[in-house]
Amino acid sequence: MRWILRIAAGWNLLAGLSMILFYHEGFKALGATKPIPPLSIQVLGVLVALFGWGYYLAASDPVRNRNLLMLGFWSKAAATMFALAYVALGQLPWWFTAVVFLADTIYLPPFFVILRRIDAVANPECL
Repeated sequence: MRWILRIAAGWNLLAGLSMILFYHEGFKALGATKPIPPLSIQVLGVLVALFGWGYYLAASDPVRNRNLLMLGFWSKAAATMFALAYVALGQLPWWFTAVVFLADTIYLPPFFVILRRIDAVANPECL
């Protein structure tokens, strides 16, 4: 449980920092048009990095930080659904699904299992 959360923390911290500091290179690598001004992508980078910090905190005490994990689970689920919808509508290229898979979708099953285990520890009578 803890190592998955630490991997997610590191990934989100690096992704968030790159969105803040290296947004130009990221848009160039993706072949996408850079927003003017870049504030929207930088604010998103701050949020991604904050989720990374939340996963780091959750790794140290998952039961106490369950709500951070729940937010992370639902944000990754929403990001997956929105990205797939934009790909289906033709507004994002098909290969973008690989980016979303590695950034968000891949964490859904382990986060779900972690949340279920936390619930079992916190409320054994509810299961």
